[in-house]
Amino acid sequence: MVDALKLKIKSLPFGTHAVECHVDESFFNIDEQTEVRRADVDVTLEVTRKSENTYRLEISCHGTVTTSCDRCLDDLDLPVETDYCLTVEQMGTELDDSNDELLIVPSDWRELDAAPLVRDTVLLALPMTHCHESEQDCNADMLAALDRHRAEAVPDDDDNESETTGTDPRWEALKKLKEQ
Repeated sequence: MVDALKLKIKSLPFGTHAVECHVDESFFNIDEQTEVRRADVDVTLEVTRKSENTYRLEISCHGTVTTSCDRCLDDLDLPVETDYCLTVEQMGTELDDSNDELLIVPSDWRELDAAPLVRDTVLLALPMTHCHESEQDCNADMLAALDRHRAEAVPDDDDNESETTGTDPRWEALKKLKEQ
């Protein structure tokens, strides 16, 4: 699976070449632990060699990733439907990935491992917060436990002073300037 994403860029013929593979949760947790519990994602990687040192990568990922709900911690299936395009240029001696649309790799690289690019493409397609669409879909026992252990908001001393003394006089002066 991961070997299919290792592209022999130096020996790649000119033109477009497609690589298809299926990834699961082990793919996402190879180097570091991610929030992915299960995964069922089909990946299509089209590589177009445009010139001696320029390649175009088009990554297309479709499937489902299971992670935990941020609210109730139950499993949550998230659909993955994402595409990402990137130009790869071989030049110089250092890797430069500072641009989202251009990856510069050293000119002596014979192989490009696209696995990190695919992994990041899928993970960045997931929403920032992982929650069921409504609280009714969440684990009711967990929500009840959260309510029992929720801390009550304690007002700050600064908040009490402003409530007892009224509006800050500096704001009143600014309001007068605005009215003029």
